[in-house]
Formats: sequence, C-alpha cells, structure tokens
Amino acid sequence: MIGYVRGTLAESQKLPNGRVIVTVEASGVGYDMQINPRALSELPATGERVQVFTHLQSREDLQVLFGFSSRAERDVFRLLTSVSGIGPQMGMALLDTLGLNELIQSVVSGNTRVLSRTPGVGNKTAERIILELKTKLSEWRQHSGIVAPTGGPVSAVQEDVEMMLMALGYTNSEIGKALAAVGSSTALSKNDDTEAWIREAIAWLSR
Repeated sequence: MIGYVRGTLAESQKLPNGRVIVTVEASGVGYDMQINPRALSELPATGERVQVFTHLQSREDLQVLFGFSSRAERDVFRLLTSVSGIGPQMGMALLDTLGLNELIQSVVSGNTRVLSRTPGVGNKTAERIILELKTKLSEWRQHSGIVAPTGGPVSAVQEDVEMMLMALGYTNSEIGKALAAVGSSTALSKNDDTEAWIREAIAWLSR
C-alpha cells in the first residue's frame, strides 16, 4: 500500500469528464493520481515539492491511485467507500462537493439534504451513509482531534432552517456563513426555535 508520495509536482490536468489528474515525480518515478478539483487551488506551482496522501484502488483490469491533501481526508474517503454502494468516484464527489468538515458534520448530524447536494447521491444513499457511518465518523472525529463546527442550529431544526433560507433565494455558502455567525454571537446555539433561527439569519444576511 502506498501511504503517500512526496516529490515534485510534474503536471496537473483536468480531463473532459471533470476529473483532475496530477503527476508527482519521486525518485525518478512519475505517479499519476486522481485528486478532487477543489484541491487544485491547494497545490504548489509545477516544479515545486509536494506531498500527497494516497489510496490505491485495485481491480482486476485497473489500478487507480487517489490523492488527498491530508491524512484525515484520505481516512474519511476510506470510510465512505466502506459503505455498501459507495464507490471511489462517489466518495471523491462527496469530498469535492462538501469538503471534509461539512461532510463529517452532515453525517454526524444526520442531515440527508446536505449530503444529497452531491451529484448522484439521492436520499436513500444519503440515509445509508448516515446509518453506516454516523457513529464511526463521530468516534473518528474525536480520536483525530478535528474540532466539530460550532455555532450552527441544533440538528433537530437545521434542515428546516436551511430549506427555508434556500427557498428565499440564499445560496448554500451564504446560509452556512449566516448560521455560523448567528449561532456564535447570540444565545441561539442551543435553541430549537426554527423561526428564531430564520429571523436572525435573515437579519445577518441583510446587513
């Protein structure tokens, strides 16, 4: 198993299907690996040193090396692909669409709507991910030292709040920022009053 590759970034290219392939040269060998499109902005310039954590997916007819910017991201990818029906491409899509922290929080809080933002992930698939990984990811997050996001609404009302704000025309990014800001600066953090959350979020977004 190849745990990581440390070397020189030789090339990066975006394929017509949207996948991103980078080549890292280490000890005279060029390692081609698929990374998430969002990770492109985190890469150094071509010719500079880079370290990429990896996971090797082997089948009888194909071997694909997947690359990640951190060990944590790779570990979560491995947990995702342990779920029945979740292949490596869907695992990569989940990480690319949501990012590591939002993905973990969505699973732990049981938020199927957020998981379903990922292309190809329907409600049933989201429910299966939550069922199989909610406890595992919660325990993994504690052991890994990753701090859980604070400031958002309690899970009992989070989905209702987000759906209402989306219906009003706000984007996912705007909603996430508003809920984090409102929750960290008011007494709402442990409040399950949906209307209060919506009212305060709209006030923050209207500044």
